[in-house]
Amino acid sequence: MEFCPKCGAILVQKVKNMGCARCNYSSKGKIKIKTSEKIEEKSEIPLVSKKETQTFPIVNEKCKECKNDRAYFWTIQTRSGDEAETKFFKCTKCEHTWREYK
Repeated sequence: MEFCPKCGAILVQKVKNMGCARCNYSSKGKIKIKTSEKIEEKSEIPLVSKKETQTFPIVNEKCKECKNDRAYFWTIQTRSGDEAETKFFKCTKCEHTWREYK
C-alpha cells in the first residue's frame, strides 16, 4: 500500500502512474514506505468448545426435578423493553432448565 507524501491519503492506480484522489498528487515512480515493525507469522489459534466458554453465576435456587439447591442463572429480554427481563435457571446437577417471570 502506498501513501501520498503531501496529505497521507492512499494512492490509487491511475492510467500510467499512482496518484492521490484527495490532493491530485501524481507520482512518476513507485513510492515505498518501510516500517520498523516485524510482521509475525500466522500462528494457530486453539479452538475452544462452546461449553467451555459459557460462564454463568451460581445461585441458591432449588431444582424442581432433582431437588438440588444450586443453579446457574442468566437473564434475557424476551418481551418489550419496558417490561422486566426473564430470568433463566439451569440446575448444576441434572441440567434441568426453567424460567422465572417478574
